[in-house]
Amino acid sequence: MNNSFDKLDKALSTESNIVEIEAENVAIEVSNNENGHIKKDYDYTRANLYSLIEKGQEAINGILELAGEGGSPRAYEVAGQLIKSVADTTDKLMDLQKKLKDVEEETSKTTTNVTNNSLFVGSTAELSKLLKQGFLNNKE
Repeated sequence: MNNSFDKLDKALSTESNIVEIEAENVAIEVSNNENGHIKKDYDYTRANLYSLIEKGQEAINGILELAGEGGSPRAYEVAGQLIKSVADTTDKLMDLQKKLKDVEEETSKTTTNVTNNSLFVGSTAELSKLLKQGFLNNKE
């Protein structure tokens, strides 16, 4: 085997095992439609939050009924925890609206930076002459 590693193999008392691998062309699909995924995720999350809120309200109604019948302090404690949990979920629903708005603003925001650089090549005497002429022209 005559390759560029022969001298190195001889110096290190090793044997090179070079295997040629043939690359296979693989098509990779890149989606530029991130807004579609964001909208889909938003809709999914919103639907789940609505479902959680509805189930929480049903649970609150059931536990309040149970607490009223039995008068157990633990039942009222659980009812209070459920009410807090449902309130937190409704806050998350409102936060979701805000987050979607922020994401949409980020994707639609485009910044255009215009930099105008002027370069004068000459002596200071020429620069002062041009400045004086420019000031005189601007005054007229």
